[in-house]
Amino acid sequence: MSENVDRYYPAIGRVILHVDMNAFYCSVHEAENPEAYRGRPTAVAGSMELRKGIIVTCSYPARRRGISTGMQVQKALRICPELIVIKPDFHLYRRYSAAFMQIAYNYTPMLEAVSIDECYLDITGSRQFGTPPEIAETIQRRIMEELGLPCSIGIAPNKLLAKMASDLKKPSGISILRLRDVPKLLWNKPCGEMFGIGGKTAEKLTKLGIYSIGQLAAADEGMLTDVFGVMGSWLKRASNGIDDSLVNPEREQSKSIGHTTTLPGDIEGLAEARPVLLALSDQVARRLRRQKLVASGVQLTVRTPDMKTITRSRQLEVPTETAEEIYKAACGLFQKHWNEEKPIRLLGVTLHGLTPKEESAIQLDLFDYERQPKKESLNKVMDMLRNKFGENAVLTAGMLGDSHTALLRNHQARGTSLQKDQLRRPSQNEE
Repeated sequence: MSENVDRYYPAIGRVILHVDMNAFYCSVHEAENPEAYRGRPTAVAGSMELRKGIIVTCSYPARRRGISTGMQVQKALRICPELIVIKPDFHLYRRYSAAFMQIAYNYTPMLEAVSIDECYLDITGSRQFGTPPEIAETIQRRIMEELGLPCSIGIAPNKLLAKMASDLKKPSGISILRLRDVPKLLWNKPCGEMFGIGGKTAEKLTKLGIYSIGQLAAADEGMLTDVFGVMGSWLKRASNGIDDSLVNPEREQSKSIGHTTTLPGDIEGLAEARPVLLALSDQVARRLRRQKLVASGVQLTVRTPDMKTITRSRQLEVPTETAEEIYKAACGLFQKHWNEEKPIRLLGVTLHGLTPKEESAIQLDLFDYERQPKKESLNKVMDMLRNKFGENAVLTAGMLGDSHTALLRNHQARGTSLQKDQLRRPSQNEE
């Protein structure tokens, strides 16, 4: 450990790390099977048999050959015939995600996971482990030695700059971005390269004659708020490297629980959507009960083959933990807001308004209150059987024989979780 460690930590302010796994899905497969994948162009993609597959992520050797995320598999294979296309294994990714975050957690309890492959760490109080660069190097080295995964780490006084710093050197880089470095390192970059600025916002800025982050930093804040509302003030502050958002540890109460699935084949209409919505409702209800929560709102997500997405939500009359109520609300949203004739590529169900079950006074109506204890008892038995024997141990009639819901029940390939459940330590009755 370096001498005079204290001088590397601010008397006022914070030290934030952003840990970003490099080509995470492909790196996981390489770690599992290095003989087959190391140093070779690989890509993770959905089913090619049932519809045109899309590249979810690709290795750095594949990127050097012109392959990119979002590209159709058929096009990628034309560009790079030696490309190895791998089916996704989300169960495996979640396991590796939990493992790398556990390594990071050893250096601070102030860890916030923002996705399956990246997290923020507030190491302001971690000087016993060394200087910020030493802590970053240790975390990076341990993740590579123990898991075989490369990562990039950004070191900065706030989350925004830490995120920007981790993008400066990929793969396997460590970058420091101080507030005084912002003009030299960021201001010459296009606005679209600043974290938090999407394509539409960048396009609006271009129409205003603002092309670079430096020009945005110099822009009049009043003009920005006139065009972008409250986001205008954020744009001004962010382009100057200012960000006051805190690292929120994962142990804090989740704001939502959701699950989406990209379908193996496009579907149309409520009749075809029902089994998928039932399976999604069942999945999120299970996760809700596992965390001993109830939900007061349900949100439906629908995406078309041309990648247009709509979300619609509604409040429930009574908070719930049951798949039955969630499914009923999801179907109601679908029926009310979706054109029956349009094909669907992706469906998702998200629960919000979450409260601990023991703190929530569930108001049962006169006809339901006798059935509620029976429902809870049945849910407990079903959850116990599934925890022990797998997702297929107990199925509702609506799930039988449906290929879409079979995919959802496959823990290796059942789509993308919208919440980081894998970070919680399993209790004794879980796997």
